[in-house]
Amino acid sequence: MTQAFAYSKTRDNDLALMLASETHLGTQNCTNLMEPYMFKRNRDGIHIINISKTWEKLMVAARIIASIKNPKDVLVVSGREYAQRAILKFATHTGANYMGGKWVPGSLTNQITKKFVEPRLIIVSDPATDHQCIKEAGYMNIPVIALANADSPLSGVDVAIAANNRGKKSIALLFWLLARETLYLRGTLNRDQDWDIMVDLFMFREIKEVEAAQEEAGDEELHQENEEGTAVADALKHDDNDDEEAAPVRRRLGQQGIRQLKT
Repeated sequence: MTQAFAYSKTRDNDLALMLASETHLGTQNCTNLMEPYMFKRNRDGIHIINISKTWEKLMVAARIIASIKNPKDVLVVSGREYAQRAILKFATHTGANYMGGKWVPGSLTNQITKKFVEPRLIIVSDPATDHQCIKEAGYMNIPVIALANADSPLSGVDVAIAANNRGKKSIALLFWLLARETLYLRGTLNRDQDWDIMVDLFMFREIKEVEAAQEEAGDEELHQENEEGTAVADALKHDDNDDEEAAPVRRRLGQQGIRQLKT
């Protein structure tokens, strides 16, 4: 089967990743403007999003982002905690600006504010949470790209990407796909090669998870040190006999180190 467009080479793999990250799961409620993006409802009453339309909108949004010559004219905004790491990584790899956390009123309309910016394009992770940003963007005639769930309001949104914007895996994958396609269109990456940046780097991680990983790494290091200490002790015990088991340890530490351990 011939591919109609260059970016369609990764379509099947991208759709599989969307299913794995639960990008297709919507909400029980659905607005009238979001109904065309819905596939059906499951037994629990949750709307299932048509991910083929989600992928198409991602490609359109990437083309809009790549059309802006100065990457700093793109502003990525999110008030959701799960999207903080994703927008940071997106801005880092694409060169865009980002504003995470609570939105400061007047950032687009009041020049006196410290965080005043004049972007040409705004990307938000949730139209409901970032409604103040979208409202100010409407005053300044700035186009807005938004990740919209089944119940998200689309007032002031120019390009809506229908997807699950509440799961940390889904948010990370969407911004990863958007960043990758933007770099493809700019010519920074070659389409024949895979992007070496993993999706995991865009994923939100809680502090407890990070601390647990650090504790596990510390326990492994302590276990290795204990094993080395046991080997050195065995070498000291059999120093007079000069057995074969102590020889590798003695060659590694040297005779001087063993004398210091004896004393």
